[in-house]
Amino acid sequence: MSKAHLDPVIPGHLLEIKAEDNPDQEIFIFEKGEHGEDVLTYADLYEKSNRFAAYLKSLGLGKGDTFGLFLRNHPEFVYALLGGTYIGAIAVPIDPRSRGDKLAHFLNDSRAKVAVTTGDFLPLLEEIHPQVPELKQIAVTWRPEIGVAPFGGYPALDEILAKPAPTVVNEIFDVKQPLEIIYTSGTTGTPKGVVIKMNRTGAILIMTRVVWKYKPADVLYSGLSLTHGNAQAVTLFPALALGLQAVISPRFTKSRIWDICRKYGCTTYSLLGGMMAGIYNEPPRDNDGDNPVKMVISAGTPRAIWEDFEKRFHTKILEWYGAVEGGFAYKPIDQGPIGSFGKTLPGVMELKVADENDRELGPQQVGELLVRMIKGKTEVNYLGRPEESAAKTRGGWLRTGDMVHKDEKGWFFFDYRQGTALRRAGDFIQPDLVEKVIGEHPDVSEVCVYGIPAASGAPGESDLVAALTPFKDRTIDPASIFATCFQGLEANAVPSYLQVVADIPKTISEKAMDRLLREAFDPQAANIYRVEDFRK
Repeated sequence: MSKAHLDPVIPGHLLEIKAEDNPDQEIFIFEKGEHGEDVLTYADLYEKSNRFAAYLKSLGLGKGDTFGLFLRNHPEFVYALLGGTYIGAIAVPIDPRSRGDKLAHFLNDSRAKVAVTTGDFLPLLEEIHPQVPELKQIAVTWRPEIGVAPFGGYPALDEILAKPAPTVVNEIFDVKQPLEIIYTSGTTGTPKGVVIKMNRTGAILIMTRVVWKYKPADVLYSGLSLTHGNAQAVTLFPALALGLQAVISPRFTKSRIWDICRKYGCTTYSLLGGMMAGIYNEPPRDNDGDNPVKMVISAGTPRAIWEDFEKRFHTKILEWYGAVEGGFAYKPIDQGPIGSFGKTLPGVMELKVADENDRELGPQQVGELLVRMIKGKTEVNYLGRPEESAAKTRGGWLRTGDMVHKDEKGWFFFDYRQGTALRRAGDFIQPDLVEKVIGEHPDVSEVCVYGIPAASGAPGESDLVAALTPFKDRTIDPASIFATCFQGLEANAVPSYLQVVADIPKTISEKAMDRLLREAFDPQAANIYRVEDFRK
């Protein structure tokens, strides 16, 4: 049968094409550690995503209706995300770390009518269900590896997907139809829902061919949550469109990542800056450089560890910049200066560094990164927030909120997020350098450096706080940590305080939520150590 009427930019159409041409081709491997793996072919993806579409239709959902995906990286996430595209139902991926009011916010703000979850997360949804009046059904999938028994009284998604159902024909032919609503990380305020259209997958395919440049023999890997745009842009949709095999873990694991890549022969994986620092902080192993990974696609590589990371693990870093609202730049491997996030795609969009009056700044001057599309309208659609959407693209430029500079050759460098600059005694402090020195201490698993208003009262000045967590079999000796700082840092960069915590809270994009650390900071608390008490 001819598929000429189908548009592969729309995932439901793409699956129909692929399932007919290569039904038995294995695309995704969901690895589960000691619990084995789930292998998905194009036929599996088409059949089960189609059954999910039939399930939504049976509940009366259709074009424009929304459903939440509150689960980690499991096959059901992909079936549901893709299944909605057959009928125009819009997926709402929800950070699996969400709890309480934040979880309720995602569901209420998006007006989700159905939520898909796993047995371990069900109690969290039950707790806030009374606060979400439009949520009419929760579908639960049982994952044996999680160790939680099936819950009665709820539709069992695994049974729904296993049961034959009438084929749902593709009803959507408009590439501007919404595919999903991805929420901003909320590092500086209430998360906003960004409406993503079907044609975003077309842009991803262009990036895949021009930037990632995957080869037919490549095996992709990701432990990033599929609720985040990075995992979708670098791994999920490229594998789906190009027929590449992709290995996916339920969550990011810094201690197992190299073993997973060795087991499956993964040649490339994606990271975010905080994740890279976590991997680098792991104790060195004799086989660190013995791995098949040729390219790490990273967003936010800490400049202080960039070259050491490449040398230690015998790999190369392709750095890139992007946000769910828009904007893109990349630094090809071995091109441009270390620490730069690159340049944008010529002929597609333009970037500029601007002051508060939108005047373009010259080399080495720090200002806000603004983005404008060369062809087509520069726009952002924050769900239900037309005024904030218009403000985000005021004057035809997308305002990223990222403070950057460029060098004389046009390479861009990230400096800080608006409102988060760390200045001390007149000097700007480079947090990643402080984090590198502390992170190399053998007891430290993770570290996040942030600022609090300076005790001196100097306007715009910060006292530095280093929040850190120990490895499971270690404890933090503050005297030893401060000794490391005195030896490895300039005096002005030594933290004023250490804040020892069990976990560093993070967004779904693995960015440390220093806002929460700051809120929990109390200089008199037992987990806070002052540098003045440890100076010789």
